[in-house]
Amino acid sequence: MGQDFSHIARRCERAVVTAYRELRDVGTPDLSAFQACTTLYRVHHPEASVTEARRLVAEWVDHHVMRESMAPTPGCECD
Repeated sequence: MGQDFSHIARRCERAVVTAYRELRDVGTPDLSAFQACTTLYRVHHPEASVTEARRLVAEWVDHHVMRESMAPTPGCECD
């Protein structure tokens, strides 16, 4: 089921990328998967604004899913 994203250091980033990939794998439309992952990010970071959550989720999905990059990403300050 998709790629292994265990190389991602931040738990919230790994959770978001894994959830997005798995939702898309079972046929969830892109926008619905994105919205679910934005909500998931905000569960990890309730202090984050919706705008910040959307920006980070979009960056992470683009980086890890669309570009299939294994390089680190900028993002939140958590581990």
